[in-house]
Amino acid sequence: MKRIISVISILLASIAILVVAINVYIIKQAAPYIYHDGKAVPERYTALVLGAKVYKTRLSDVLQDRVDAGALLVKRGKAQKLLLSGDHRQIRYDETNHMKQYVLAHYPDIPQSNIFLDHAGFDTYDSIARAKLIFQVDSMIIVTQTFHCYRAVYLARSIGIDAVGLAVPETRYSIASRAYWSLREVLARVKAFGDILFKSKPALFGDPIPIVGDGRASWD
Repeated sequence: MKRIISVISILLASIAILVVAINVYIIKQAAPYIYHDGKAVPERYTALVLGAKVYKTRLSDVLQDRVDAGALLVKRGKAQKLLLSGDHRQIRYDETNHMKQYVLAHYPDIPQSNIFLDHAGFDTYDSIARAKLIFQVDSMIIVTQTFHCYRAVYLARSIGIDAVGLAVPETRYSIASRAYWSLREVLARVKAFGDILFKSKPALFGDPIPIVGDGRASWD
C-alpha cells in the first residue's frame, strides 16, 4: 500500500509540475505582445473580439467591456475590421448577433461592411483558428480580459498570425469572479498547449469569408 501511495504521489507531483511549466511557458511567450492601453497597442488590420456570456436582452459585463474596447480600436484607426466571434450553435443562444446589435446601436459610425461575425467561435481555439482559416486573417489585435489574453495571443502566434492582445481591465469584477477565472485558466492553458502540439482542428469549417471583403457576407 505504501508503494502505491508513493507512486500516486510522484505521479500527482509530476502532473502539477507539468501544469505549472506549461502555464509559465505560455505566459512568457505571450507577455511581450500584450498591451493594457488601447492607445498604446500597435495597429493591426483586424480587431478580434472573443465571445462571452450573453443574456436575453443584453451582453454580460465581461462581453460588453470586450466589445466596447474592440469598437474603439476601429474608431481610433488601430484596426480596420471588427471580427466578433462567439457561440451561436443554438437558436436560443446567440453571442455573435448580440454583439453585432450592440455595435450597431452604440457605434453607428463604424461601417456595417467592416463588421464580421464568426458564429462558430465555440471556444478560444476555434475563434483563433477560424480567424485564420475562414476569415484569412494574418494580423490582428485580440480583445479580451487580462486573464484570458495570454492564452489567446499564444494560440494566435503559434498558428502564424501576427497577433497582439489588448487586455481589458478586470477591476470592476468581483474578487470571487476573478479568482475563479484565474483558476480555470490554469487548465485552459494546458488545453491550449495540447491544441497546438496536436494541431487540433476547429469544430466547424466553412467557405472562406476574406476579412478584406464585406463583413455583411458573414451575417445571418
